[in-house]
Amino acid sequence: MLTCFIRYHIDPTKKAQFIQYSRNWGEAIPRCGADLIGYFAPQEGSTTLAYGVYNVDSLAAYEDYRKRLAADPLGRENYEFAQKEKFLLREDRTFLMNASNPVQKGDMP
Repeated sequence: MLTCFIRYHIDPTKKAQFIQYSRNWGEAIPRCGADLIGYFAPQEGSTTLAYGVYNVDSLAAYEDYRKRLAADPLGRENYEFAQKEKFLLREDRTFLMNASNPVQKGDMP
């Protein structure tokens, strides 16, 4: 299992657009096969940092999910919305594994 963390730098004057974008992904992402943990908009502190977090089984599963997302009507619409409204200034994506889960017998290297 991999967790995808997306760090967004957003235009602070367009937080409402980011929230709409997040809600759209809240529908499309689970439908297309990823386990959405959530999208997080700025509340206190930085007004420009936002996050999206979801789980996928593997990098191969991620590639399949991305294809389904690109073909999904709401997914395509959301990509276009972001391009039109220009509220995303930067997007960084990284994949992490959960290292804090207790090790089960037989899982040790």
